[in-house]
Amino acid sequence: MSELDVQIPTTFDPFAEANAEDSGAGSKEYVHVRIQQRNGRKSLTTVQGLKKEFSYNKILKDLKKEFCCNGTVVQDPELGQVIQLQGDQRKNVSTFLVQAGIVKKEHIKIHGF
Repeated sequence: MSELDVQIPTTFDPFAEANAEDSGAGSKEYVHVRIQQRNGRKSLTTVQGLKKEFSYNKILKDLKKEFCCNGTVVQDPELGQVIQLQGDQRKNVSTFLVQAGIVKKEHIKIHGF
């Protein structure tokens, strides 16, 4: 028999690339914008990795006003403070953070389908 290139399907982990890059020797700090599916068509957008010096509540207030959605700041023991917004706001949040001068475009990672 000849050798065949067999690819075994593996499970997809959406956080694998973030965990692999975070283990690096402090090269760059990324802001991760993710989407989580809720019930049916409902979704949740999370923003993680903003610098500690920024006021999360003020950023959240501006995001809510700009995109006409609700949101909250959640304190996570592993990740620190995370901003959660209703709906799929990934592109909106990334452009807002760049235009406001909070983060450079190359430091934003957008995850999700």
